[in-house]
Amino acid sequence: MASSKEIRGKIKSVENTKKITKAMEMVAASKMRKAQERMRSARPYAEKIGNIAASLAKANPEYRHPFLVKNESVKTVGMVVVTTDKGLCGGLNTNLLRAATAKLKEVEAAGHKAEVVAIGGKGLGFMNRIGARVVAHATQLGDQPHIEALIGPVKVLLDQYAEGKLSAVYLCYTQFINTMKQEVKVHQLLPLKASDMETDKAGHSWDYLYEPDAPTVINELLMRYTEALVFQAVAENMASEQSARMVAMKAATDNAGTLIGELKLVYNKTRQAAITKELSEIVSGAAAVG
Repeated sequence: MASSKEIRGKIKSVENTKKITKAMEMVAASKMRKAQERMRSARPYAEKIGNIAASLAKANPEYRHPFLVKNESVKTVGMVVVTTDKGLCGGLNTNLLRAATAKLKEVEAAGHKAEVVAIGGKGLGFMNRIGARVVAHATQLGDQPHIEALIGPVKVLLDQYAEGKLSAVYLCYTQFINTMKQEVKVHQLLPLKASDMETDKAGHSWDYLYEPDAPTVINELLMRYTEALVFQAVAENMASEQSARMVAMKAATDNAGTLIGELKLVYNKTRQAAITKELSEIVSGAAAVG
């Protein structure tokens, strides 16, 4: 059995850990609210630009943007993997990377090669470890993502698809459902589908006037729409990260409290045994003298 001094040391250590996890839980709760506000404020823009893009695609059937055309003859697939830069957020990254790995195996089984853009340090490290071909990455995005930091790496895959070098581009991220639930999504980013873009099912048809011309407007709009999808995925992932970290740190704090209670019980038993032993020695000594 451990000595009383060792048990006191363990109790002190766990108490210090509990203070840290409690502080991290409170910080994550504060950041989570801000991340959720950013995520929800970005949703209306993504939905509206999706509606407009779908309407323009239907209004101009004579012009087909490269993002709407399937490159079936190409044997290379692109993947954008969105993870976190930091850990201590439960199984968030593990679940996402498991789904991304399954997709990579599926692509390889079909005889295709894969090129990966990693957003987040955890995904970048994992993809390098498994030997995936990482063509670009974005890390250290901070608590507030900026679309300027995302456009460069993602544009590598978008340009390759537009040039006909990729057959498809997939987006892997964690969608925020609520504080206790986040879902991994593996979504086909390119080629774009009109059914995916059109979130308004009212069925209105619009007649557009283009300045300077239809191809220029549609090209710019579809590029903005694709970038908005990636930004929305990163915002969803950050909201999921803070929620998962808050839940994980709360569980760690609760577990530390339980462990402290168990250690104190062991300490009291050890201390009581030591006192009983000393009393027995005193009684035995007194009996021997008498």
